[in-house]
Amino acid sequence: MPNESFRAQPASAPLSRLTTWLTNYWIWAVCLMLGLYVGLPWLAPIFMKVGWTRAGELIYLLYSTQCHQLPERSFFLFGPKTMLSLSEVQNAWKNTNNPLILRQFIGNPEIGWKVAWSDRMVYMYTSSILFALLFFGPRRKTLKPVPWWGFLLLLLPMVLDGITHFISDLNGIGAGFRDSNLWLAILTNHTFSDSFYIGDALGSFNSWMRLISGLLFGLGVVWFLFPHIQASFNQTTNPPETNFQVQ
Repeated sequence: MPNESFRAQPASAPLSRLTTWLTNYWIWAVCLMLGLYVGLPWLAPIFMKVGWTRAGELIYLLYSTQCHQLPERSFFLFGPKTMLSLSEVQNAWKNTNNPLILRQFIGNPEIGWKVAWSDRMVYMYTSSILFALLFFGPRRKTLKPVPWWGFLLLLLPMVLDGITHFISDLNGIGAGFRDSNLWLAILTNHTFSDSFYIGDALGSFNSWMRLISGLLFGLGVVWFLFPHIQASFNQTTNPPETNFQVQ
C-alpha cells in the first residue's frame, strides 16, 4: 500500500464549538457561578425582611456548613448598624460566649438580618470576582501565573489571621487575645482609639485584617489558578499537530 499522510481528525463540530466558546468566555462562566455563590448569602436577610422566612432559613442552613456565621463578624442588613458588637448580639439573643449558640442568631426586625456568612467570606469570594474581571480579564492572554511560593505568600496573612483567631476563641468568644488586641495597643503605644483595638466591628483592627487577608486571597487565587486554566484551554483548542503515516 502506498504511503499516505493525514492529520488527526478534529473533534465533532458541537464539541469543537463548545471548546472554542469556553476558551474565549470561560472567565465569564466562572464569574457567573461565583456571583451566584457570593450572592445567595445576601438574599437570606432580604428574604427574612420580606417574610419569606423558609427560603431565608434554608440559605442560612446551607451556608452554615461552610462558615462559622458568628453574628459579631458578619454584616447585617435592614438595621441601624452594618455590624454588631458581641455585647449587642448577646443583648438581642442570649448572654453566651458559646460560638455554637451565637452562630444560631440570624437577627430580628429591630436590629436587622444577618448575611448568611461572615465578612471574611464576603471579602474572599467577592474579591476573586473583581480581580478576575479587572486584573486577569484585560491581560488574560499575556498574564503569567504567580509562582507557587508567591501564591502561598498571598495566602499567608489569611492563614495567620485565621489561626490566631481560632486560638484566641478557645478562651471563649470575647475573651481571647484577638478580642482585646492588647499586644497591638502596646506595640502602637495606644495610638488609636479603643474601638480600633477591641472587638470585630467594622473599622476595627480585626475587621481590617479580615478585609486585607480576604483581598490577598482573591488576588492569589486569580493570579495563580486562572492563567493555568487559560493555558489548558489554549492547549486544548490548539493542540500540536501530529502526522501519522499508514503503510
